[in-house]
Amino acid sequence: MTWLNYNHLWYFWTVARAGGVVAAAKELRLAPSTISNQVHQLEESLGQKLFVRAGRRLDLSEAGRVAFRFAEEIFSLGRDLQDTLAGRLTDKPQRLEVGVTQVLPKLVSWKLLAPLETLDNRIRLICREGAHQSLLSELAQHRLDVVLTDMPVTADSGIRAYNHLLGECGVELFATEELADRCGTALPGSLQGAPFLLPTYESSLRHLLEQWFERHRVRPDVVAEFEDSALLKVFAQKGAGMFVAPSVIADEVIRQYHVRSLGPMEGIVERFYAVSAERRFGHPAVEALAEAARERLFG
Repeated sequence: MTWLNYNHLWYFWTVARAGGVVAAAKELRLAPSTISNQVHQLEESLGQKLFVRAGRRLDLSEAGRVAFRFAEEIFSLGRDLQDTLAGRLTDKPQRLEVGVTQVLPKLVSWKLLAPLETLDNRIRLICREGAHQSLLSELAQHRLDVVLTDMPVTADSGIRAYNHLLGECGVELFATEELADRCGTALPGSLQGAPFLLPTYESSLRHLLEQWFERHRVRPDVVAEFEDSALLKVFAQKGAGMFVAPSVIADEVIRQYHVRSLGPMEGIVERFYAVSAERRFGHPAVEALAEAARERLFG
């Protein structure tokens, strides 16, 4: 068995955090050539390039990003070990790594995760945001405990994972006061030719909206599409177009983005899922999260 040289890993981790070999050398009080040599030896032992050069800058490669995440956890555990043995850490929080798809509304994500703060056991929450398929790959490699999404895993995805329905709700249409006055509020007619902001096709909501437009024979003017739900709402707040959001966050959307609800989009039901790598949740905090969502948020 080939053993990992943790000194080499420490130098790599420092270079990645410091943003370069020279900065890392100053922090470690070593020559830059020494640092470079140690990182090169780590790359040889792993059989992967950990950095790629971008102009005068060193960026982490795909393998480097994976190694950096592991290094973060390894050295964090090392600090916890020292603190525990020194009597400084008696209540170590339990790590929970959650993947949240970019298209999931941030307010929904917050409502789903907020109950973790009330658990008896302390939780150190690590949230990773990304594309649906990318997060599922992370889940399959056990780098995440759960993925929160609005789109279930399908049998043809090539990933073994299990869908757990957290709940469902309707959606409402929102616009600034000025845009609502200009376009009118009578649905569905007011949407004909109206400026509209849509999520990208990675969101299940996009498909539901297009089916709704087709069913009601209206054709809004789609001015922009967004992967990031928060960025979409910022554009909407500035009057760029109408948008929809889940009814469970309607009050917060109105208050936070200073928009007005034009009413429900009758017939659209959005569903939210927790996706796990196993048939049952392996982490007690995820079980508590799911229970709170079903009973309090969507119940």
